[in-house]
Amino acid sequence: MNKYIPLIIVGVLLNAFAQISIKQGMRVIGSFSFSLENFFPILIRASLNPFVLAGLTCYVISVLVWMMVLSRVEVSFAYPLLSIGYVVTAFAGFLLFGENMGVVRWLGVIIICFGVYLITRTG
Repeated sequence: MNKYIPLIIVGVLLNAFAQISIKQGMRVIGSFSFSLENFFPILIRASLNPFVLAGLTCYVISVLVWMMVLSRVEVSFAYPLLSIGYVVTAFAGFLLFGENMGVVRWLGVIIICFGVYLITRTG
């Protein structure tokens, strides 16, 4: 199963890039409230935003990659490796958006990394 880790990583990174890209798109669009009168204006703004479109495209590709992964690897091995995306997005949020990463969050990232390491040892 370890030979499929690069394919899993590609899927995870595509998913993480989708999150970061959509976050940037929503930073451009700004916060909004969920209401009927807001639905179409926000939908149009989001559907025309290149960051949101890039993020959605990455999601679609990541689903296709994930389908390939699941056709080859046990879900009990592959699914926990999705947590690598939490690590990538935490670092990206910190580096790209200046998001707060206190000691407790960094500790959580370290614990996730250790868990991923343990899972890969069982493959």
